Formats: sequence, C-alpha cells, structure tokens
Amino acid sequence: MGQDYYAILYLTRSATDADIKKAYRKLALKYHPQRNLEPGADHHFKQVAEAYDILSNCQRRALYDQFGEEGLKNGVPTTTEGEYTKGYVFHGDPDRVFKEFFGGDNPYSELYEVSPHEIDMGFGGINGRGRQKQDPTIERDLFLTLEEVFKGCTKKMKISRRVMNEDGHTSSVRDKILTINVKPGWRSGTRITFPKEGDQGPNNIPADIVFVVKDKPHQIFKREDDDIVYTANVPLEKALVGCIVDVPTLDNRIISIPVNDIVHPGYLKRVGNEGMPISKTPNKRGDLVIAFDISFPKHLSTEQKSLISQALT
Repeated sequence: MGQDYYAILYLTRSATDADIKKAYRKLALKYHPQRNLEPGADHHFKQVAEAYDILSNCQRRALYDQFGEEGLKNGVPTTTEGEYTKGYVFHGDPDRVFKEFFGGDNPYSELYEVSPHEIDMGFGGINGRGRQKQDPTIERDLFLTLEEVFKGCTKKMKISRRVMNEDGHTSSVRDKILTINVKPGWRSGTRITFPKEGDQGPNNIPADIVFVVKDKPHQIFKREDDDIVYTANVPLEKALVGCIVDVPTLDNRIISIPVNDIVHPGYLKRVGNEGMPISKTPNKRGDLVIAFDISFPKHLSTEQKSLISQALT
C-alpha cells in the first residue's frame, strides 16, 4: 500500500488547489525544524514537502489519483507498446520547497516572533503579516563593438526564466526576448535595467535583470571615455621633419591629418569632434587622439651617421 499524500496534508481527494496550498502552509510552519524540535518533526516536514510537490502539480496529481504512488514513481505504460512514462522522483530537499513557497533566501526568519499556537494562516501570510522579498538583482555583461556604440544599434537578448502557471502555484521555464536600444556613445559601465524579469515564484518578487555595457576589444582603436585613440606608425625621418597621417574612422572614412610638430615619445595629436558621440549631447563628439609608434632604422652607415650628426648639431 503506497503513501496517502492527501492524508499527510489532512485533506480528502476532493481538495481544491487552494486547500492544498493552505494545508501545506500550515503544516510546513508547524513542523519546520527551526521551530519544532520534537523528535520526528524533520521527517514530517519532508513528508509534507513531498506531498505538496506532488499534489500541487496537476499532472503529478492526476497520475497519483489514477495509479497511486507506485504508478507515479515507477511510470505507467504509454500508447507506445513497451514504453513507460518517466517516474517521479522527489528531489529530497524540503527547504527548497519551503523557500519556493514562501519566497526569499531565509523566509522563515520573519516568522520567529509568531507563537506556534498562532499558526492559522490565510493567503496574506501569518495573521496578514507576511511580506514578499525581491530576489537579488541579476547582472549580465553586454559586450558591444566600438562600431555598434558609435552608430547605435538594437540588441535582442534571450533569457530563460521561471514563470508562474495559471494555477498560481506551479511554474515552468519559458524564453523571453528583451530588446535593448543602444544609444550612440554609451560608455562602458552603462546599466540597462529590466524590472522584475527574473524567476517568478508564488511568494517572491522577481529579480531585476541588469545588463552592463562592456567595450569589445578593437583591432586598431582604443576608447578612452568619449575619445578614440589610434596609433599611427611613422618612420623616424617623418617624425622629425613632419608628415601627413591617414587615419581611418569608425564610420568608414579616411581623414588626412598634417603633423608639423616633432613627434617625440609620448606625443599626441588631437583632432576635435572626431571621437565617440556623447550620449547626453548627441550633436557633440569627443576627440580623435593620434598616438605614434616611431620606427627607427635598424642600420646606419658611417656617412649617414655623420650627416645626421651635422644636421642636429
């Protein structure tokens, strides 16, 4: 003879979903090991959790009502000859059931002030004093290329989250697409918040999901706040006598920049309004900053050395 999960919750087979929820709420609080130190309380606490896990799920309850505990746990024949449904196995963690039901990391902490004799609950918590806690914020990195940040773009982010079913106490995992409209010039560290898009539960407030912008490394450019840094390679001769540097841009142009100064180590050439758009003032842009990598000759003849010496004396 299998277990009578209705009897564990002091219910009959005609119990409604609301009856099952109310019975679990009352008995889980009664037998919780942090309140009830009597021998066997932890065993009853686990029994109550397993009973609720089965009866609160319409498919499991239907199998149990028709085939009993043996059919539920061992599987029943399907329409395909010789095949059986997958048997139910309780995960064995009554605290998990308790936390999912009441919400929060430590939902029982708010109930300590209540005497065990007061535990007769409606759906608003103990004597109406229960309150929901919001799950911790979930952060995800959003990596963007410099071109995407320069022009702005739309990113579609797929998330999987647990959503409450229509019965109000079971849930399922579903995918959702979140749309992020990236504004030109967003800096690394910009946070985009989607309120309450985390996992849903019967007594929790879903977490906010926050995407944090990160710059993807670029092959030729480096970003510094609103400025774009480009490193130009010039030979020593041009560094000393001047040159014109052709610089690519993020919007696929080539701009020619005359350099008339002596290019020394650490020298930077700034070109105004050719950097990254400033997100709060889109009509303004940062600077294009040209850094220099000076190529020195690997060998000089005696005559060349003499000429250089004369020229620099």
